[in-house]
Amino acid sequence: MASDFSTSVDYGLRLSKRIYYGKGGPKAPVPEVMSKSVPESCLPTAVMAYAVVVEPAVVDNPDVPSYQPYVHGRCDPPALIPLNMHEVCMDVDCCMDTAFVTVTGVWRVHCVMASKRCDCRIVVPMGEQGSLLGVEVDIPGAGSSYDSKWVTVGDTNETGKVPKAGDGRFLKPHMYTFRIPQVEGGSKLSIKVSWSQKLLYQDGRFCLNVPFTFPVYVIPVGKKISKREKIVLNVNTGIGTEILCQCTSHPLKELSRDVRKLSFVYEAEVKAWSSTDFNFSYSVFSRDIVGGVLLQSPPLNDMFCFYLFPGNKQTRKVFRKEVVFIIDTSGSMQGAPLESVKTRVLASLSKLNPEDSFNIISFSGETCLFSPKMEQVTHGSILDATQWLNNLTTAAGTNILIPLQQAMKLLADASSSIPLIFLITDGTVEDEREICNMMKDYMTSRGSISPRLCTFGIGLYCNHYFLQMLAQIGRGHYDCAYDADSIGSRLERFFTKASSIILANITISMPEHLNVLELFQSHIPDLSFGNPLFVSGRYKGDFPDNIKVSGILADMTNFVTDLKIQNPKDVPLDRVFARQQIDALTAQAWFSGSKELEEKVAKISLQTSFPSEYTCMVLFRTDSEKKAPEPVLLQEIFNKINQSLTKGDASGQKIIFLGCLGVGFGNLSATAKNKPAGREEPKSPEGAEILVKAATNCCGRMLDRCCCMCFIQSVSFLNDRCFIVLSQICAALACFECFDCCFDLCGCV
Repeated sequence: MASDFSTSVDYGLRLSKRIYYGKGGPKAPVPEVMSKSVPESCLPTAVMAYAVVVEPAVVDNPDVPSYQPYVHGRCDPPALIPLNMHEVCMDVDCCMDTAFVTVTGVWRVHCVMASKRCDCRIVVPMGEQGSLLGVEVDIPGAGSSYDSKWVTVGDTNETGKVPKAGDGRFLKPHMYTFRIPQVEGGSKLSIKVSWSQKLLYQDGRFCLNVPFTFPVYVIPVGKKISKREKIVLNVNTGIGTEILCQCTSHPLKELSRDVRKLSFVYEAEVKAWSSTDFNFSYSVFSRDIVGGVLLQSPPLNDMFCFYLFPGNKQTRKVFRKEVVFIIDTSGSMQGAPLESVKTRVLASLSKLNPEDSFNIISFSGETCLFSPKMEQVTHGSILDATQWLNNLTTAAGTNILIPLQQAMKLLADASSSIPLIFLITDGTVEDEREICNMMKDYMTSRGSISPRLCTFGIGLYCNHYFLQMLAQIGRGHYDCAYDADSIGSRLERFFTKASSIILANITISMPEHLNVLELFQSHIPDLSFGNPLFVSGRYKGDFPDNIKVSGILADMTNFVTDLKIQNPKDVPLDRVFARQQIDALTAQAWFSGSKELEEKVAKISLQTSFPSEYTCMVLFRTDSEKKAPEPVLLQEIFNKINQSLTKGDASGQKIIFLGCLGVGFGNLSATAKNKPAGREEPKSPEGAEILVKAATNCCGRMLDRCCCMCFIQSVSFLNDRCFIVLSQICAALACFECFDCCFDLCGCV
């Protein structure tokens, strides 16, 4: 899908060469035409808008109409011409480990005749663990606008269950696209999109990276056109320790500074738009382990967050480890996914200490062990493991229960160490709930020294909520990679985070006068070196001024500290931890089959505008004199959508159903067929097939070939004399009106 999109943009850039800017006027900054094997180089690296061109003949300057050679046929798939951007503003609010990003920009349909219309496709690339929150599109010239609303998918219409699919889709894991129908050429679109993303924590710093790189071909043509870009950044750590700014990609000007808050702005009139992503990093200084408890400010005073920072003490000792890697070697892992996993497992083995031990289990329909017992980390054992991993091959089938049971037996004697199990899979199995129940019973029987179960999902065919539930039960961590390109980097970060434990078996004292204290995670994960811990939940009652937190350090001594209660009025805990809360409750809803929990997740999604498995996004079109209708029943929404589709009036479409933005609950059928994760749909035709379905008669086919873009490209490679002769022949034919004769005889349009 991503490569098809990139190819369509490449076609659009070719078509944009038809745009005429007047005699002696400037030329549009269009890159060189690409080869037929177009990689994903045309994918956007910032919020962008495109004209969806089905009929190439409509491509022209809406302000300066010009004579253009007529192009027969239709683009299939439609070509995508990037629209000119006239201004852009980005607001970023960083709070604790979450950033809320809002990008507002103005794009103009500069490539379509003023009397014609086309759909416009908007693409929103998001950062780390991005979640789309809302969309607003205003078309001032047309007097209409679109505003997004979240609705539940629990309602039914006449055809039964409401489908989760819609007009919106993901090109890549964190690159969402949707369309705005039938925009007139020359119109301006004011687009505002909002999303949330996570801040990475690396080397004691919070690091923010927001896609903000614009290609040269979105620069408006003309010297007098104003181009202004603006970035507003607000940082609120939520805690009372000093903030130290590290680096930034854009020249920010500091507006204000507080103990835990910073504000910056960057605004400039530019000749060219930003050519780099927006990067910003800062550190929260603490030498030793520090923490606190934040309460949600009124009126939502029933939410709290408990946090711990590991500190910057480099001499901090980590726990001795006994590690078992469980690797999925089913047929769907063949190729790049399995090779990436092998590489990162070997890299993780090389970072283990001599006192650590390890083992590796591969599984498909059957399991295979590297060794019948835990092996001490030595140079020889790592070499043997390297050879064993290099000889791994894929096979049919997926069985997760047996390798988990074998890993438990291997770690049964662990006492003065942290036993770790890393489960890496890309598939779904039928007995997932039974596996969770088995692990739950086992963890309860083992007590505080139970193995930490860390899970990693690859692609969308595995059940990510099953993996999250396993990680919750096993006091471990969960992560994922939806595409093969990100497996290596995310696995490396995943192994590092889970392997550097400095404080285990963390518990918080329950205040006696609290009526309810509910954690969104069933167990508190361990604190790792270089990774802060955030645990959120809900409460009823009054918190005391301090609560005690205890745990076990790597030297097996007890750790106890008092955490101060804070009630900041400017920290929206309900939004900062909405993603964590929705994922945890969805995993519990899947495990228990509770409809009540599903409704609770949907309610949180509607309140916070975060996507979930039980809600969908809908775009409502409103006229300038009317307000947006409130979505009372989803059945009414779909009735209106069906009416619009039946009439075939795309320009009058009042409601656009974007669909569910969740990842789903796995795909048993794809797993059984060993279908590789992330495989795209069959690619669209290339080359001459951009101009589709020529007339069936021979004259029509000949004329379409003579007018198609691929023929023009082929001519460019001919000898100069041949080109001159061919041009003279075409001119002579035109003079004798042979083209008109062919049209009359063949009935071509």
